[in-house]
Amino acid sequence: MHFSFFFFDIYFVIISLSLFQVNITSICKHVDIFHYKQDDIKHNKSKQKTKQVPKIPDGDKVDFDDIQKKRQNKDLVELQALIDAHFEHRKKEEEELIALKERIEKRRAERAEQNRIRSEKEKERLHHRPLPAFCQHGTDNYNTLTLEEADAKKKADEDAKKKSALSSMGSNYSSHLQKADSKRGGKKETEREKKKKILAGRRKALNIDHLNEEKLKEKAKELHEWMQTLESEKFDHIERLKRQKYEVTTLRKRVEELSKL
Repeated sequence: MHFSFFFFDIYFVIISLSLFQVNITSICKHVDIFHYKQDDIKHNKSKQKTKQVPKIPDGDKVDFDDIQKKRQNKDLVELQALIDAHFEHRKKEEEELIALKERIEKRRAERAEQNRIRSEKEKERLHHRPLPAFCQHGTDNYNTLTLEEADAKKKADEDAKKKSALSSMGSNYSSHLQKADSKRGGKKETEREKKKKILAGRRKALNIDHLNEEKLKEKAKELHEWMQTLESEKFDHIERLKRQKYEVTTLRKRVEELSKL
């Protein structure tokens, strides 16, 4: 009887132990699963933390700084080309201006040489020209007068002679003028005739009939200086006109270039 109870207790203990072992195994399994899940969650979190932003492929990159830099370089190249063209144009204009000045100086020197040669020839001609016979009848009165007074006196003498001749002619003079007009056919004065009249009025009479040799030399010297003055003024006017024409042409070209822009 006691022996049977003993076996029963042992059997109960064995069954209890087996059940307890099963529970421990299942608990361990659950614990392992829980730890595995926790590790998995931690690993996923660490992956999310270390996850990088996806990069754009090299073919799809757009470098705006590079585009801006290229555009600035292009603008600088165009600006430099315009500056070079402007300075080249200025250089050509300066070369043309220098060449023009050199031509002007050369012409001025040639003109001065021509004037000198002409004056020497004129002086030689006046020196070797024989005096007319009536120049020997000049009075001391004429020699003491100035050139302007002598011209005025000679003109007054000529006017007096003309008046006396007209008064002697009387009415026949008007008829003579009418006949002369009818012969000309009543033509109007041409520009050439007008020019001759104007020059005749402006041209001074030499009035050298009364002058001796010394006075003639002074007169020749005075005329030579006056001719030189006229030639120099004429040359200066011609060169000024050329320079003004050049400036007008240059300004007109610049205006045309600016109007095209």
